[in-house]
Amino acid sequence: METTIALRLPRDAASVPLIRQIFEGALRTLGVDPPVRDDIELMLTEACANVIRHAAHSDEYTVTAGVYDDLCVIRVIDTGSGFDPGKVREAPAGSEHGRGLQIMRALADDVRFTSRPEQGAMVCLEKRLTFVPGAAGPPLMTSDHPA
Repeated sequence: METTIALRLPRDAASVPLIRQIFEGALRTLGVDPPVRDDIELMLTEACANVIRHAAHSDEYTVTAGVYDDLCVIRVIDTGSGFDPGKVREAPAGSEHGRGLQIMRALADDVRFTSRPEQGAMVCLEKRLTFVPGAAGPPLMTSDHPA
């Protein structure tokens, strides 16, 4: 089974809780374990917040979040000036800011950054899903489920 949500959002802080709530509701409905949902919510928040803070020359951004069997894939794409993730320094211990990439790397099973100068950047986050007992998601994901 594949389920995908895609939204084009204004580069505004108010868009972050909106996409977070929409996707959290979808994961909850599928029966994804709460700790996994929490990790995904935090990764998504950090990726979107980075666009809002750093994607100069970009008025909007796109978030696609999909569930493919037991894998969640999130892509956050902006049309800003791009960045080199290798040049981003780790935030000092105890820092209140600058830890977004570190948080995403710590929580995701896989993180990929694509940056094209003057064309924007994309962060792709992947997380394996586990489900609560009796969840709606796993039966929907089997190939023998009636359409």
